Amino acid sequence: DGTAPRYDYGKYYASKTFFDSAKNRRILWGWTNESSSVEDDVEKGWSGIQTIPRKIWLDRSGKQLIQWPVREVERLRTKQVKNLRNKVLKSGSRLEVYGVTAAQADVEVLFKVRDLEKADVIEPSWTDPQLICSKMNVSVKSGLGPFGLMVLASKNLEEYTSVYFRIFKARQNSNKYVVLMCSDQSRSSLKEDNDKTTYGAFVDINPHQPLSLRALIDHSVVESFGGKGRACITSRVYPKLAIGKSSHLFAFNYGYQSVDVLNLNAWSMNSAQIS
Repeated sequence: DGTAPRYDYGKYYASKTFFDSAKNRRILWGWTNESSSVEDDVEKGWSGIQTIPRKIWLDRSGKQLIQWPVREVERLRTKQVKNLRNKVLKSGSRLEVYGVTAAQADVEVLFKVRDLEKADVIEPSWTDPQLICSKMNVSVKSGLGPFGLMVLASKNLEEYTSVYFRIFKARQNSNKYVVLMCSDQSRSSLKEDNDKTTYGAFVDINPHQPLSLRALIDHSVVESFGGKGRACITSRVYPKLAIGKSSHLFAFNYGYQSVDVLNLNAWSMNSAQIS
């Protein structure tokens, strides 16, 4: 059932949890399989990796599962970039984040949405978030969105993976809104035989409040956390141009209305040493 609550709405499976009594937390481990062809997997000599471990807990209502990368991951952070604060992303704009190793990074951004009344009305039949994200990819403008991050992007955007929000009104003359989070891999690689499925999730958050998005980027893996961990999407992508130092990172807004970036922090990440 595509509409049932899930740990992760992307390439994430075989999850297990354990209780860390030393720090009084429950940890979730997951696995992500490949999106490349079998021939490419054979050439690489390996297939599938573990994702970053996550702390999981219930919010105060007891009805919403929250997930967040374990704090130990922050030890891998190196150079920090703080070049985006209180910026306006006008309709159709894109802003590059310089000074970070974009192929291996940890990015946190906080958006503030203007003019919620300008949101499009969601169709009653739009109950499957993945289907909405697939039909309305990043190139489709709406009243509010898409806005978010372009990661693992080539300089001239021949390749990019976009993780973004859209906001809809629940119905005409309503003060209720629906927040949609998408991870669009359709332009992620010039290689044609990769799985470029687009993923989506509804985020249980009030858009009157700032919208947070965190992305952990590790060469072929993008783990995205929307609404401070209320929705998570893991994707596997294999760019041919946007690799190593040729990888770029952008904040963007392709919706009709302006969106504010209240704060954006990005860190280059070291490789983990596991013994």
